[in-house]
Amino acid sequence: MNIGFDNKKYLRMQSEHIKERIAQFDNKLYLEFGGKLFDDYHASRVLPGFEPDSKLQMLLQLKEQAEIVIVISAEDIEENKIREDYGITYDEDVLRLIDEFQNVGLYVGSVCITKFAGQTSAELFQQRLKSMGIQSYRHYKIPGYPSDVERIVSDEGYGKNEYIETEKPLVVITAPGPGSGKMATCLSQLYHEHKRGIYAGYAKFETFPIWNIPLNHPVNLAYEAATADLNDVNMIDPFHLEAYGETTVNYNRDIEIFPVVDTMFQLISGENPYKSPTDMGVNMAGNCISDDEVCRKASQQEIIRRYYKALCEQKKKGHSKDDLYKLELLMKKAGVTANDRKVVNVALGVEEDTGNNPVVAIELNDGTIVTGKTSDLLGASAAALLNAIKQLAGIAKNVNLVSPKAIEPIQRLKTDYLGSRNPRLHTDEILIALSASAATDNQARAAMEQLPELKGCEAHSTVLLSSVDEQIFKKLGIYLTCEPKYQEANRKYHKK
Repeated sequence: MNIGFDNKKYLRMQSEHIKERIAQFDNKLYLEFGGKLFDDYHASRVLPGFEPDSKLQMLLQLKEQAEIVIVISAEDIEENKIREDYGITYDEDVLRLIDEFQNVGLYVGSVCITKFAGQTSAELFQQRLKSMGIQSYRHYKIPGYPSDVERIVSDEGYGKNEYIETEKPLVVITAPGPGSGKMATCLSQLYHEHKRGIYAGYAKFETFPIWNIPLNHPVNLAYEAATADLNDVNMIDPFHLEAYGETTVNYNRDIEIFPVVDTMFQLISGENPYKSPTDMGVNMAGNCISDDEVCRKASQQEIIRRYYKALCEQKKKGHSKDDLYKLELLMKKAGVTANDRKVVNVALGVEEDTGNNPVVAIELNDGTIVTGKTSDLLGASAAALLNAIKQLAGIAKNVNLVSPKAIEPIQRLKTDYLGSRNPRLHTDEILIALSASAATDNQARAAMEQLPELKGCEAHSTVLLSSVDEQIFKKLGIYLTCEPKYQEANRKYHKK
């Protein structure tokens, strides 16, 4: 995989920049942490070389100075909002995050429940936190938020919120997902700190959009594609342009809310240290792009993948949370079409040659493309996976890594005892069979050792895959897309 991002430089620059920002205030900075902290796979896809846990590693360099406050909206608790990538509710994710932070030695000071208005489920969650020995606080819904600034920045607004007791100079405000109230929590704390005579600061850490690369750079367009369900739009920051004569990129929500934030700062402390939304940010990612062309190509592929994802969601559910028209427009802006995804063309071509039987194509990191077709023994995805690791291990195509005699008992187990109508092995089943063969077969062992080399490879299926196959590709780090169609034309629901 070609590298386009200097991760070591990023960790160094980012931690130093945050230290400088802390020093600008009374050694107290509330840092709103946007995006995913542990598993930022979007960033690693569009900035090849960016490690998914880079932001976590950066925080670990500051762990002696930092503590974490996790924010969750009472409304999200009440509605049982789900974090889709983990399939758990936001309140469960708060507990997961606490464990994750503590496992790596980061101090979690407390949990703040925002938008509290007496929701029973929020009260029960707070009791649960107390039983676990976790300190929690309530921040209330403020009438007229965010437009009634006079009321918000008063004892009837932020003043009613419980003051979050913190110990460290850097307070990282994070949440299970967007809309949790991170910024409001930061500003509320500034109000309380100022009343206590402490000149605390606020900063925002969002990786995207990257402020110091062009507005229509594919990396920034890929961010719009990733947030097509939120209607986020990248924009030139007009406040920064007016203040400094410098063109920078931000997104619509921060730009729209800045006049309100500006007024709040002035009411809280008498002045706003920032002249623009860009000023509030501390993101150094744009300074660490080492190969612009690599990042452009990676981002173009990400936009195409987002487009296919929306097409498949529409096929499965009858609708898509993402705006398909917007994704098509973003592809045009990025100068690509679905045909610019090599594995798509190869997979569809082989499908046509084989009488429209399902095909999966995998592009290896050296550019080689291998395919797999549905057979009596294997599904197309399982076949493609075997062919890919055989290619990487230098094993001939006609070699059976798993004996048909070993596959047949698994098929009987599936159909005769587990009630499956599909006897073909899925990717998880063929990998288990391969691992058993590897115990006695050197070629099977050599092939299995190639699995890590599939990370970052592109793949395309000519039909929708089962959730099991999708998850295996995801765990292997393969970037998968599918045609929005079922293997059987009259099927309405995809079974395993």
